[in-house]
Amino acid sequence: MVLPPEKLPRDPDQLIEIILDLRSEVETLRTSVATLKMMIFGPRSERSVLIVAEQLSLGLDGDETNAAMPAPANDDGAAVQPAQTRKVRRKAQRNIGALPEHLPRVEQTIEPKTTVCPCCAGRLHRIGETVSETLDRVAAVLRVLRTIRPKYACRACEEAVVQAPAPPRLIESGMASTALVAWVAAAKYAWGSTLYRQALILAGQGVSIDRQTLARWMKRTAWMLQGLYLAQIAAMHAHPRLFCDETPVRVLDPGRGRTKICQFWAHATDDRSWKGPAPPAVAYIFAGGRGKKEIAGQLAGFEGVLQVDGYAAYTALAGDKTHAGKIQLAFCLVHARRNFVKVHKTTNSPFAKEVIERIGAVYAIEKKIRGLDAAQRRIVRQAETKPLMEALKARFEETKDGISRGSTLVKAIDYALERWAGLTLFLEDGRLEPDTNTVERSIRPISIGKKNSLFCGDEGGGQTWAIIASLLNTAKMNGLDPESYLTDVLERMVSGRTTNDRLHELLAWNWKPDCLAQPAKAAA
Repeated sequence: MVLPPEKLPRDPDQLIEIILDLRSEVETLRTSVATLKMMIFGPRSERSVLIVAEQLSLGLDGDETNAAMPAPANDDGAAVQPAQTRKVRRKAQRNIGALPEHLPRVEQTIEPKTTVCPCCAGRLHRIGETVSETLDRVAAVLRVLRTIRPKYACRACEEAVVQAPAPPRLIESGMASTALVAWVAAAKYAWGSTLYRQALILAGQGVSIDRQTLARWMKRTAWMLQGLYLAQIAAMHAHPRLFCDETPVRVLDPGRGRTKICQFWAHATDDRSWKGPAPPAVAYIFAGGRGKKEIAGQLAGFEGVLQVDGYAAYTALAGDKTHAGKIQLAFCLVHARRNFVKVHKTTNSPFAKEVIERIGAVYAIEKKIRGLDAAQRRIVRQAETKPLMEALKARFEETKDGISRGSTLVKAIDYALERWAGLTLFLEDGRLEPDTNTVERSIRPISIGKKNSLFCGDEGGGQTWAIIASLLNTAKMNGLDPESYLTDVLERMVSGRTTNDRLHELLAWNWKPDCLAQPAKAAA
């Protein structure tokens, strides 16, 4: 609020204080405007190569313009020279020379119209051949699977009648096979389609099935898979390192005529970066909120390092009496970096650019040690990364005192310093990652599904989504085809070939295709 001249104080110190407050307010407003413009019109990439390149035309001195670009940070590609402001085209990923060996080969031979010599009318003989391969696709075809169970009776006594029992079905008294249900589930929960689209695809092949029927199929599938889902969560929580994140989802709120906000929590494990024992896996947990109560219930039996972003619920969880000493928090360096990216994009701050470059040097070391064992990673981090992080902390502490407390740069610095112990925990343990990118990548299928489906029908639909999506996306992380995996798992569970005490065999990282039923199908 601007004071009229007659109400302004005459004390110089009070005037200076008012001026500083107004400066801080103006800076905050300018930053908000720049942020909104960036959200609407600007690129969303956080790559340091692109961030710095965008600022080259803003009147930098010649010495600064000719300086070498910083090393790439986090997910950046190869650094380009400052003069190269055009986007670098990535090398195309093509199968040149051979197609995958595991795919079946179907041969077709094309003979010439005649094998008579055009010169002397003699018979031509084969001297060789030219072979080429193309990737082909056989369109999916709906069919009716007729199950015939002959009855046999005794002519002598006319008493006994023998007939094979009907095979159990996933959808009892229904007309859908397990393979059809698995196809619908994989399309929705693994590839981001919707039940509405699935109904249209089926209608295009002459089969009319409404969405409510498909939804009931999914609910039944989730009920069947719930034991395997819980077994996967238990197996993941048995490892002492776990990633965690959450994302909101809209759920219909009956009686109020609108939706309410619930949450999908994502738990993830992946030790492939140092060849550790934890498999690549993700488990989604549907909950009504995102507070400490929800995450405490989910991690009731977990002990170890929890790698998370800076959300306050995790800090409260690690600090309460129940989990004190059992859960240690490792924070995400990418989230800290992201704050400086926003500051640099909106204010062109030289200090923010410096921080981005310093963190880029840390990730250049991470790229070099990826794939080494935990002990080797720790040795390199202690020798090379630790001095970089200590120097970065010193720069934070010496810079923040000379900046207005209301500036976005100070907020970015405070965010990092308040979480410094968790941000640098990876320096002491080679098994840890410097960020939560593992779970950030794992939660993307949920984000895509939310965008396509808009909301869950009810809380039961959210639970169904969590169960099926957890198993299918874990299958994808382990290099499996989710539809084939789900079909086999359901058939083995429905038929009873895999009992509840052997569910660990069906976890994606342990799963092997069950070929026992294949000869019978072929014979039929």
